[in-house]
Amino acid sequence: MKTQIFIAALFFSGLAAAQQSKDTLKVKNIEAVNIKKQVFKKQSDRFVYDVASSPIAKGTNTFNLLKQTPMVSSIDGKSLKIMGKSDVVVYINNKKTNMDAEALIEMLKGTPSEDIQKIEVITTPGSEFQVESNEGVINIVMKKKKSDGYNGTLKMNNEQAYYNNPSAGASFNFRKNKWSVNSNFNTGSWTDRERYTLSNGDPTFRNESLGFNDDPNKNVGGSVNIDYEINKKHSLGFTYNMRYNKSFNSILDVTNWENGVLTNRTINHEDAQTRNHSFNLNYEIKTDTIGSKLTSNISYLWFNRDKMSVNKSYPLTNGSDVDESMPYSALRQSVPQIINNYAANIDYLKKTAKGHTWLMGVSYNHTNTDNDTRQDNLVDNVFVNDVNQTNHFIYKERILGAYITYERKLSEKFSGKIGTRYEMTRSNGEILDKTSFDRNYNNLLPYLNLNYAINADHNLTYSFSSRIRRPRFWELNPSRTYFTPNNYTQNNPFVLASKYYNQEISYMFKSAFFANLSYSYVKDASNQIPLQGSITGPQKDESGNIVYGPGGDPVIATTRFLRYIRTNYGSNQQFGLTLGMNKSWFKEIWTTNYSVNLGYSIYKGTVSEDPTSVPVPGYTEVLDPYVINFKNFNYSANINNNIRLSANKDWYLGVNYYYGSKVKIESGTLGVRQSFDVSLKKIMGNWTFVAEVYDVFNQNFNSIQGIQPSGSYNNVVNFEYPRILNIGVTYNFGNQKLKKAREMKSANDAIKSRT
Repeated sequence: MKTQIFIAALFFSGLAAAQQSKDTLKVKNIEAVNIKKQVFKKQSDRFVYDVASSPIAKGTNTFNLLKQTPMVSSIDGKSLKIMGKSDVVVYINNKKTNMDAEALIEMLKGTPSEDIQKIEVITTPGSEFQVESNEGVINIVMKKKKSDGYNGTLKMNNEQAYYNNPSAGASFNFRKNKWSVNSNFNTGSWTDRERYTLSNGDPTFRNESLGFNDDPNKNVGGSVNIDYEINKKHSLGFTYNMRYNKSFNSILDVTNWENGVLTNRTINHEDAQTRNHSFNLNYEIKTDTIGSKLTSNISYLWFNRDKMSVNKSYPLTNGSDVDESMPYSALRQSVPQIINNYAANIDYLKKTAKGHTWLMGVSYNHTNTDNDTRQDNLVDNVFVNDVNQTNHFIYKERILGAYITYERKLSEKFSGKIGTRYEMTRSNGEILDKTSFDRNYNNLLPYLNLNYAINADHNLTYSFSSRIRRPRFWELNPSRTYFTPNNYTQNNPFVLASKYYNQEISYMFKSAFFANLSYSYVKDASNQIPLQGSITGPQKDESGNIVYGPGGDPVIATTRFLRYIRTNYGSNQQFGLTLGMNKSWFKEIWTTNYSVNLGYSIYKGTVSEDPTSVPVPGYTEVLDPYVINFKNFNYSANINNNIRLSANKDWYLGVNYYYGSKVKIESGTLGVRQSFDVSLKKIMGNWTFVAEVYDVFNQNFNSIQGIQPSGSYNNVVNFEYPRILNIGVTYNFGNQKLKKAREMKSANDAIKSRT
């Protein structure tokens, strides 16, 4: 900025001198040259938020900064969302982050906002990005500084929701000559509480369940990033990330009624542990002085989740108190999952002096998953193996990918980017001693972006992309998670990958007002579908024994069930229009970030069978077809206000509001959600104190009502006690001008999102 002002001053001084030589009676005085930098602007395929020039980027963290970024929102303090997109993938310095979702959020909350240069929001990512479905990308660009030394951040939070949840974190950065080291560590203890109200049935039958879930968690996570600059052209880097989560004595307690009659109470005790370790070795070669480079990565990921649970159902007749001396039914589950992934990739970025940019690369991912699920049923007070629900599922997947992208500025106003990504997938799954399958497919995924800068105030962009959404590995594991013996979720190893076709037209006016029109078509769409049905066969008592009638014949009974199964159902189309504004008022005292999203959806499909169902001799299963055929209009609004309360720029007030209308989804109609949040921030040198209240009025919860043409229905209310008071203290120490180590892309980034 100082250089620009100096050059401008020289230029205008030269003009003044020339004018004086022509007419010595005229003197031109230049008092000042003011150049105002654009805070929010459109560049080719992305929206760019220049954080370093924004008044809100003082004394906060990166997560809070992202919540104030146009088109990005967070209504729970635990996740990020790009309006109109299914999910968000976070990149740092154009490298995909190398951690799971919860660890990523903790890292963002621990990163000072002063380290951020700009935030890029990419609603239609190009072929070079490893994303799926219609995911959007947030690319965080760090400031570049060259000072040697060290710095760090210490952070403590205390969150009061239904329970009190403390957490702490620390980061430390060191740079000396050719070495750079970045590290972070976080730990926390929290208990999630959820309250459930479930009802389902048809005109002849109704089932109701009321209960709660307490899920205690202890978490430890961290990472180390080491970068060594061999010389000006060659760099070597190593990254290690780890995360451990323990959830012991998680309790789900549900009381059940059938046709208005109290029947039983189900109590589920669960112990779970998750371990995640990943390693990445990176080598980078700069091939010229204008930005061309060759990057190679090799990575290894090990993921292990052990889950054991005991589900007991006690018969009830008078009141809801449990008498453990009475006979009861029970099942016991062990659901371990182990994932090993080996990956490698090579990327080449080629820039030319004439403004041409080529990006090309190849990648290979090899993944093995081992899911040895065992289920036992209680029979005569002894657990006996249920062979129908005991499955040892082995899944192997190999993905070979290659992409090429060409970008060029065709004129002062017009630029374009075109590319394609080819992916060859080879996979096979086997439920040992039961069944197996092979699934092989190839996909060519084209991409196009055209950008037209009409003038300094108007910018217009068109984008097209196609993507694949592969099932997450846990979705393929053919295990069940029980609410009650007749109400449970069922994973599906036979679910197919979905293919997405996305188009967008974006318009920006005066770097403050924007509009984004989008369309997405999904083929072989999948989701978790609530399937109702009945099983008819010999009746069993609470001990699992067959009940016989007076004549000695088994008593035949029909039992209703509700099974949430993840499966393909058909297709859907999504139309979206986002209108927004990012602007500061009254000499940057008041900064506003407002957006409204209008949506229109078309869903078509039918699920008439359960591919995971295993016939049991003597029993007949009848499944009610589930029809998905509707059109729906919906809207949402996000309003963020940041107000500077003092001339010293050390007191700030945040007032935010989110509203989401009713919207139809595959499982039913999701009710209105809204959240009103307030925050107060105080900056004292290197200390920052923050007090935040999320969802002041407890309105951000899920309520789903679904009804079928046949008259069957399924209603779910999931209340997570969303009102949260959070108190945070952050201390920054050391040399704040320290340059960070290179952020490196891991070859198995695309796999991590599916664990």
